[in-house]
Amino acid sequence: MPTYVSLINWTEKGAAGFKETVDRAEAAEKLAGAFGGSLKEIYWTLGPYDIVTISEAPDDESATAFALTLASQGNVRTTTMCAFDAGEMRGIISKAP
Repeated sequence: MPTYVSLINWTEKGAAGFKETVDRAEAAEKLAGAFGGSLKEIYWTLGPYDIVTISEAPDDESATAFALTLASQGNVRTTTMCAFDAGEMRGIISKAP
């Protein structure tokens, strides 16, 4: 299943409700499951991003639908990247001339 790394920032609404962030993360884990995926790791961070997640989804469309649904709640904005582990990267390299 494809892996995704998301860099997440709170909106003003999300920052104002920071005390509920862990509860919202648990709800997001359930939401990911509704799209056939899972949130593998969730980290609250210092620096330019408030949260970083590692997730899995069956495909890019499902990952995008999850991110859009999550963002539509108004608490976060996401930047999501597809990620490859070493084995997947070897497969990619093997396809190059």
